[in-house]
Amino acid sequence: MKEMLDKVYYDDLETRSTDARHTAQLEAVNAQLARVAEAAGNCLPDIGKLKYLDDLAHLPVLRKSELTKWQAEKPPFGGLPVSNVAHIFQSPGPIYEPGGISHDWWRMGRFLHAAGFGPGDVVQNCFGYHLTPAGMIFENGARAVGAKVLPAGTGQTELQVTAARDVGTTAYAGTPDYLKIILDKADEMGVTLGITKAAVGGGALFPSLREHYKDRGITCMQSYATADLGNIAYESSALEGMIVDEGVVVEIVTPGTGDPVSEGEVGEVVVTSLNPDYPLIRFATGDMSAVLPGHSPCGRTNMRIKGWMGRADQTTKIKGMFVRPEQVAALVAKHPEVTRARVIARREGEQDAMTVQLESPGGDQAAYAQSVVDTLKLKGTIEVHAPNTLPKDGLVIEDQRSYD
Repeated sequence: MKEMLDKVYYDDLETRSTDARHTAQLEAVNAQLARVAEAAGNCLPDIGKLKYLDDLAHLPVLRKSELTKWQAEKPPFGGLPVSNVAHIFQSPGPIYEPGGISHDWWRMGRFLHAAGFGPGDVVQNCFGYHLTPAGMIFENGARAVGAKVLPAGTGQTELQVTAARDVGTTAYAGTPDYLKIILDKADEMGVTLGITKAAVGGGALFPSLREHYKDRGITCMQSYATADLGNIAYESSALEGMIVDEGVVVEIVTPGTGDPVSEGEVGEVVVTSLNPDYPLIRFATGDMSAVLPGHSPCGRTNMRIKGWMGRADQTTKIKGMFVRPEQVAALVAKHPEVTRARVIARREGEQDAMTVQLESPGGDQAAYAQSVVDTLKLKGTIEVHAPNTLPKDGLVIEDQRSYD
């Protein structure tokens, strides 16, 4: 039975019970907190151990802007307890990320296994190797599943086609659309390639493009990963949402806050990494997603998310003033009876106008109006809505102005 499971699943972590997963993750999170506390000395409050995994929601969210500041003050990694570093990468910001070469350091092997990659494959890795870690992330994962790697990077498409033919490439790793460029160039050159599977990321995989690959006999699956965190979630053959990786804890929160939303509600993806070499606690990705109910039909039991659903940074300029999600969260916090708020930017005539919708069973309109001025620094129309009536689409700032 175990041999059969080993062929279907990357390891037995993928099919464990929710209780077993939460127990192991809680232990790992507490170990991460201890590492960070030891490195910080007296610079951070003593958090101690969490009693429940849900207690993560009480810890502050770490944003990229803060990480950039920390790294400027204490280069290159901001004073975080980083270990076993083999590579240092740079992302826009700049932000510097460590990289390791131990087995499946970024946990990409789990995704490649789910996508059908294995020892018989030659993977044409078309992710970049220059400064950014994407190329190394997928190469590390390919090694974890026993596949050979052609480190192709991007560009020089004719050479890519020639190399794919000569070395017998069977699998592609890269952005969703670059594979089509390679295939089109191969058609133009009269070359038949043996690519039958693709693992993609770093951009949107549109249904029509996936279908195009399917028509050419190529199974295409996508992962959701970042330079800081490695693999966060991935598709399986079920193609029903993205399964959260076993090496991270994912929360979906209201943008601008650290408050988890209800299942199915759209919010910002916040991730706690369980990699002891690089402990990131409640790291805000800036991406939006939502939790799907139940388990994947493929048998993997971890939480599923819908995948990438836009960016969480909804900062909007109204009447020349920036309005940020953090300000909207502060507005809600001023009034205990208010559960949610939504700021709408619109045009009246040739001028900006602002409506602030509040979910509340009642309340003092004048007090709400004053709080809007105090927190948003702007006057606006106040609308009070009954609890649970505002859209649950993750938007706290909606720009209805036309820029055409």
